[in-house]
Amino acid sequence: MFSTNTLSNSIFQQPKPSPTLHPLPHPFPNQASSPLFPPPWLPPPHVSLCASLILQYASFGNPINSILLFQHSVAYSRSAFLSNTLIRANSIAGVFDGFGTYNAMVRAGVKPDECTYTFVPKVEVHGVAFKLGFDGDVFVGNTLLSIYGNCGLFGDAMKVFDEIPEGDKVSWNTVIGLCSLHGFYEEALGFLRKMVAVKPGIQPDLVTVASVLPVCAETEDEVMVRIVHCYAMKVGLLGHVKVGNALVDVYGKCGSEKASKKVFDDIDERNVVSWNPIITSFSFRGKYMDALDVFRLMIDVGMGPNFVTISSMLHVLGELGLFKLGAEVHEILFVSWNAMIANFAQNRLEYEAVELVRQMQAKGETPNNVTFTNVLPVCARSGFLNVGKEIHAQIIRVGSSLDLFVSNALTKCGCINLAQNVLNISVREEVSYNILIIGYSRTNDSSESLSLFSEMRLLGMRPDIVSFMGVISACANLASIKQGKEVHGLLVRKLFHIHLFAVNSLFDLYTRCGRIDLATKVFDHIQNKDAASWNTMILGYGMQGELNTAINLFEAMKEDSVEYNSVSFIAVLSACSHGGLIGKGRKYFKMMRDLNIEPTHTHYACMVDLLGRADLMEEAADLIRGLSIVLDTNIWGALLGACRIHGNIELGMWAAEHLFELKPQHCGYYILLSNMYAEAVRWDEANKVRKLMKSRGAKKNPGCSWVQIGDQVHKFL
Repeated sequence: MFSTNTLSNSIFQQPKPSPTLHPLPHPFPNQASSPLFPPPWLPPPHVSLCASLILQYASFGNPINSILLFQHSVAYSRSAFLSNTLIRANSIAGVFDGFGTYNAMVRAGVKPDECTYTFVPKVEVHGVAFKLGFDGDVFVGNTLLSIYGNCGLFGDAMKVFDEIPEGDKVSWNTVIGLCSLHGFYEEALGFLRKMVAVKPGIQPDLVTVASVLPVCAETEDEVMVRIVHCYAMKVGLLGHVKVGNALVDVYGKCGSEKASKKVFDDIDERNVVSWNPIITSFSFRGKYMDALDVFRLMIDVGMGPNFVTISSMLHVLGELGLFKLGAEVHEILFVSWNAMIANFAQNRLEYEAVELVRQMQAKGETPNNVTFTNVLPVCARSGFLNVGKEIHAQIIRVGSSLDLFVSNALTKCGCINLAQNVLNISVREEVSYNILIIGYSRTNDSSESLSLFSEMRLLGMRPDIVSFMGVISACANLASIKQGKEVHGLLVRKLFHIHLFAVNSLFDLYTRCGRIDLATKVFDHIQNKDAASWNTMILGYGMQGELNTAINLFEAMKEDSVEYNSVSFIAVLSACSHGGLIGKGRKYFKMMRDLNIEPTHTHYACMVDLLGRADLMEEAADLIRGLSIVLDTNIWGALLGACRIHGNIELGMWAAEHLFELKPQHCGYYILLSNMYAEAVRWDEANKVRKLMKSRGAKKNPGCSWVQIGDQVHKFL
C-alpha cells in the first residue's frame, strides 16, 4: 500500500503565489474569473454523478481518474459529500489512508459530516489490525470480511474468511451473502452445505435463508428451494416478510405459480417487493390481464410501485394496448434505462451497454448526462471511437458540459489530437493538461507530453502527482535520462517522492534508460517497498543481463515479507529466459502453481521462450499443445522467434500460420518466416511469404531514431 498524505495535500492545499504573471488558481475557486470556472453558458457537473463516477473509476482499478474527476468537481462543491467519496474510492483502490485525506479536508475548510466519521476508521482498521496481530480474531475478521465485501473486493474477502481460525455464524452468513452478490451461486450453496456438515453447532438463521433463496432462484434449483422452505417453516421464519418475499420470487422464477401465490397470501405485512415477483411472473408467462389485476389490487391497498413494478407494467400495458396508461408511467422508466446501462458498464459488458444506448434512442428516448457519464468510460475502455464520437456530438447538441470525460475517452482511444481540440474549446486548467500529458505519454508522441508539462508550469499552473506520473512515463518512452533527472528533482522538491507509485515509475524510467545504478539508489532508500517496487527492479536487472542479481532480488522479496504476484513471476521467468537458466525457470513456474497463482498467456510465453532459446523445441511445442487456453500472439511469437534462432522451419511454419491468422497485417511475422526460408536457401517459399505479406497489406513500418541535444528531442525516420 502507498501513502496518500501528499496526494491529499495537493488536492486541498492553498497554493502559494506564483512569481509568474499567471497566479495559481485555488482548488476551491469562488470567483468567476478563476480559470477553473468554465464559460457561464456551460452548466456545472452534477455532483452526485461525479461522485458515482469517482467510485466507478476506483472499482475499475483506476484511482488516477478518480483523482482527476475529484479535482474537477471540487471547483463547484465544498461539501463533505465529495471528500467522503474520495476517501471511499481510495479504500476501494487499496489506498488505506483515510486519515490523511480527512486532515487535508479539514485544513481546506470542508466541514466533515457523520458519514466521514463512520467511514474513515473502516479504511484504516485492516492495517492497524494486521500490525497489532488481531487479524486472526473472529470479530475483527468478520468486520474485515464485511468491509472488503462492501468495497467489491471479493477475492480479498475470501482470503480473510480462509484466515479466520474458527468462523462463527456471522462469518458463514457473510461469505454466503458475498458469493450470492457476486454471482458465485454454486459456491454459495457449497458454503451452506459445508456450514451444516462441518459446523453442527451453527444453524442457518434468517440471514442465511434470505441469502440462499436468491441463489436458488438463479440456479432454478426447486429441490433446494423446498428444502429451505421446509426448514424455514420448521424454525418459524416464514412469518418474516424478507423470507416470504424471497420465496415468492424464487417459486415464480422456478415456474411454480401456485406455490408462489400461496406464500404470497400467507405474508401478513406485504411490501412492494412482495408484489413485484407476482406481477413479473404473470407478465413473463403472457398472463397480462392477471398481471394488471394484481397491479390494480396493489394500488387499491395503498401500495406504491417502484421502478421494478413500472418496468414490468410497461410491457404488460403495451401488450394489452393500454397506451394512454402506459404513457403516464413512461417518464419513470427513464431511470431504469440509465440504471441498466450503468449496471452493464460496471460489469464490463461494454457491447451490451452500447447496444442498450442504441435501443434507448431507437425507442425515442434522448440520453441525458447520466447516460453520457455511464457510456463514455465504456467507449474509452473498449476503443469504440466511432461510438464515442456519436456520443460527443449528442453532448454538444444537448449542451452538456462533459469535455473532460470526452477528452479522456478520446485519449484512451488513441485520438490525442481530437482530445486536444475538445479541450482547446473549453477553458484550460490543470485537469485538462493532465489528461493530455497522460494521453501523449501513451502514444508515440511522448515529446509532446514534455512540452505540455513545460507549458503548464510557464502558465503558473501547479503540476500534481498525476502530471508527474504522465511526464515520467514520457521520459521513459524517450529514454531521456537528462529530463528524467530534472523531473525527479522537481518531484522531490514538491514532496511527491513519498508516493510509492511515483517512485515505482522512477524505477521504470531509470531501468529503461539503462541506468540501473540510479534505479538501485532510489530503491535502497524506500522503507516500505511493495510488490510493484520489487517487480520493477527484477525486470530491470533482467533487462540489463544481471541475472544473478535479478534472481537474488526475487528471493529477497520473500524474505522482506512481500507476497509474490503474477508480475513477479513474469519478471523472474523473463530473467531466466534471457540467461538460459532452464532449471530455475522450471522451478519458479512450478512455484506459481504451488502458490495458487494461475499462469497467464505471458507466463506461458516466457516458458516457451525459455525452452526455445535452449533449443528444447519439441518440449516447447508440447507445452503449447497441452494448453487448454486460447493461444495469443505472445506464445506463438515466442515459438517463432526460437525457430528463427535455431532454424526449425517445420515448427516455424506451424507458429507462423497461427500468427498470420491472429494478426494478418503484422509485417514482422512474415519477415521472420521469409528470412528463415532464405537462410535455408528455399527462395521460392521466401518469395511466396513476401507476396502473401503484400497481398494482405502488411507493410513494414519505417524505423525511427531520436537524439536529444540540449532540451530538444530530434526525430529521424
